[in-house]
Amino acid sequence: MKIDEAKCSGCGRCHDYCTMSCISFARLPGGRVVSRVDEDECVDCGVCERSKVCGLDAIFEPEVTWPRSIRGTFSNPLIEHKETKVPGRGTEEMKTNEVTGRFPPGFAGISIELGRPGVGARLTDAGVLGKALRQMSITLEPRNPLTRLLDPVTGDCLPEVAGEKVLSAIIEFIVPVERMPEVVGAVRRLSSQVKTVISVDLVYRNVLGNDMLETVLALGEDPYPNGKTNTGLGRPRYGVRAGEVRS
Repeated sequence: MKIDEAKCSGCGRCHDYCTMSCISFARLPGGRVVSRVDEDECVDCGVCERSKVCGLDAIFEPEVTWPRSIRGTFSNPLIEHKETKVPGRGTEEMKTNEVTGRFPPGFAGISIELGRPGVGARLTDAGVLGKALRQMSITLEPRNPLTRLLDPVTGDCLPEVAGEKVLSAIIEFIVPVERMPEVVGAVRRLSSQVKTVISVDLVYRNVLGNDMLETVLALGEDPYPNGKTNTGLGRPRYGVRAGEVRS
């Protein structure tokens, strides 16, 4: 995002709408004060422009090319990913498992989100986690748009996108439920190596007395109580058998 300094009056009303707090005042030669966007910190989420807080229409979104274009697709919820055909940073099945049957009994769907709320993340941070997961022989979800920006062998961030910053990025994968403590432990160890906030989401079917909540608490984690409980009202598209993973 950019601000046309010829139009800007320097009122500062747009500052509070910036998700990354990267709009600040700048003094031009001659003494006039305007607002200016730190382009390196901006994630192109478009909130400042969509808010219509600027009565002078000084805020605008310039034409961008690869790899800068990554920022908008991962940060603006109105932009559709070419890979997933839906807006958002992950895959739809994380929220609609009762219809897709993607996470069968005995397996856990895990997503690791970096950068939200209000911090943002460099894709190099995603590479730190991706590399560790590949070393654990964990296969990342191929339909997640972030997976295409990580090396398929090493899991590290591709060099051409390493400097890009996004509002948030989500790493997704499926593991047997018994590996969940191993994953949580790895994320905890790696948290000191990334420069952003990390949150872990867990999707599973609570069957056969498998109380995942107690397992998470035993690991020393303090999970938020919000979540989605499938009530069986949806009819799975596929006949998913125990132990069968669909990716």
